[in-house]
Amino acid sequence: MPDDAAFQRKVMGRAFSLLGSEAPIVVDYDVVIDDENPEVLMCPLPARTDPNAHPALDEARGLRPAYDRAVKKYGNRAGAARLLDADAIPAAIEAFVRVAQGKPWKEAGIPGIPARVSQDIRGYYEMAAMEIAGHTPAAWAGFRWFRDHTRTGEVIRAARDAMRDSGAKEPLWRFLMPSDS
Repeated sequence: MPDDAAFQRKVMGRAFSLLGSEAPIVVDYDVVIDDENPEVLMCPLPARTDPNAHPALDEARGLRPAYDRAVKKYGNRAGAARLLDADAIPAAIEAFVRVAQGKPWKEAGIPGIPARVSQDIRGYYEMAAMEIAGHTPAAWAGFRWFRDHTRTGEVIRAARDAMRDSGAKEPLWRFLMPSDS
């Protein structure tokens, strides 16, 4: 639950208590977060500013001011940072554009394990979306917006399909986009 520190501490305390288990364990928690929420994130994308750039690159660059404001407001808990910082996002997207256009993924310049790079790109977009929308969206709403309504989501899907069709190992392409959303 966003902005409920007591609840978050309770959940984290319960999760950390599982670390003391001597064997793998699955425990039900007494609160269920339902993902049947029909909320659709409405997040207008910035206008194109560089007609010579790939639309996904132009889009990502246009989101940078919103991303920076969100990081200043919330910290960088959900944005790029696992592998990439925000400055590296456009180059990472460009690598996926090359894959989508047929370049073998190993030669495209993806700056790390493809799924992790894709997660950082998605985190960048979701942080920017929170700032533009003015609220924290429902579970998966930010991801669905990224996947279904952005040029970069389109590129990542096309790169995933190209990697799959080229015979790349399934774990390398399967997790470019979560399939359970």
